[in-house]
This record gives sequence, C-alpha cells and structure tokens, in this order.
Amino acid sequence: MNVPLLSPQAPPLGSRAILRQRWSDVTFLHWRVDPGMVETLMPAGCRPDVIDGSTWVGLIAFQMSKSSFFGGPSIPWLGDFPEVNVRLYSIDEQGRRGVVFLSLEASHLVPVLIARAAFGLNYRWASMKLDQRDGKVAYRTRRHGEPEATSHIIVRPGHDPAANAALATDPISTFLTARWGFHETRLGHTIYARNHHQQWPLQHAELLYLEDGLLAAAGFEALAGRAPDSVLYASEVTTVFASPRRLVRARRHRARVEEGRRKQPPAPAFA
Repeated sequence: MNVPLLSPQAPPLGSRAILRQRWSDVTFLHWRVDPGMVETLMPAGCRPDVIDGSTWVGLIAFQMSKSSFFGGPSIPWLGDFPEVNVRLYSIDEQGRRGVVFLSLEASHLVPVLIARAAFGLNYRWASMKLDQRDGKVAYRTRRHGEPEATSHIIVRPGHDPAANAALATDPISTFLTARWGFHETRLGHTIYARNHHQQWPLQHAELLYLEDGLLAAAGFEALAGRAPDSVLYASEVTTVFASPRRLVRARRHRARVEEGRRKQPPAPAFA
C-alpha cells in the first residue's frame, strides 16, 4: 500500500468534535530507536511508523487548559493541568498514522479516571509543576505510588527566525509532530481517535537538564542516559478530538496474523 507523506497541515476532522483543549509550552524530546524495539508495544492492526529506517520514542511535556466538551464552555477544574507523556509512532493497516501512548502523567485525578474509562488511555495520577523563568521552561512530575517514575526537564526555546521557519518543511520534525490521531486498545478492540489543530509553531530548543524515570518505567531504561536526537518546542495550539472509531478486534487480528505465518512456505535450507 502506498502511504501518503505526512503533512504539517491537519486533514479535515471528518466528524463532530467531542473535545477541545489548548496545549501550551509544549516540549518534544525524541530518541531514534530500531523499529524492532517497539513492535510488540503496538495495538493490534498497527506497526511502528518509520522514517529513514528508524522509529522514535517521544517524551512530551506541556500545559493543558481550556478543556471543553461538545462545544460547551471550558471547565477549569477538570481540564487545566500539566501533562508529560511517553509515546510511540504508529501506522495501521489502512495507512492512518498516529501515536501510541505508553503513559500519560496528569495532576488531576478526575480527568485521569475519565480518560482511562472513555479512551482506555494509560493516564497516571502524578504531582506536577511547570515553571518559566529567564527564558527557560521547566517541568517536574512524580507519579503517585511509584517514586521512580519521575521526570525533570528544563529547556530553553530558540528564537532564530530563519532556523525556526525551516522546521515547517523539515521531514523529521513533521513526522514527530504532525500526528493527527492516536491508536489505543480498548475493550479488546483497537481504536483510532482523530484530532485536528493548526500547524505547530515549532522552535528549536536547547535541552539544559534532564533527569527522567518515565522512559525506564515504559521499558526504555537506556534512552534517558543519552542525549535526545531531537529537541523541539511550541508555544501553543488549540486541539479538537473526534469520537474514536473501532478498527480491529485484538484477538481476531492476532489469530489472523498467526494463521498467515503458518501458511508461509518454510525458509530454504542452506548447504
């Protein structure tokens, strides 16, 4: 199947928006990894999305605010909090690209419970803080009940207009940030939830400090010990989500994959 290239411009949402949020002070830290490292973490019917032979693991920190449902007013007590997530990059059998969240830290318990129930997302309740000072942005998080699942990130966004403008056409930056949906396993099915927002106002950023246990908690112990391969920042976007759609039933998909493997001819023996 020929899969179209990613575009920094979102396609039409395709259905009514059920959720609106503002994401601000967004920091993207990314590491290249071999696709084989994450293949088993993909929902049924999905595989790692790849660019230049690699897929990526992301550690993303931001402030969420102005959450509202079905076009209603924002609910500050429900949807205003920092978030830090660990995510992978997926593509399904229909060529739809998205992200797969391994964990999402949030400081308000009620939205954590709602997101887990509604979407099956692995939200975790955490103590969190976001600060800005002297041109730097700092994020701290500590998961309740798991003292090793922490992260402390400090970045300095860059302000070179020409360098930042070039990010709009950079294929790697587009691959990492222009993801118009997420894949998740919920109630035995793989779901895909579309989102839409304006093009990211991306900036280069300098990573000043990183002490992280969230990557290790997600199974990537070695990554935080080396510098990220990409560090980006964006000031703000407003995002809307559509209702999730079921794609495949996980058990049925696994059975189909196993049947296909059994029907493959044996590999030739070498003398």
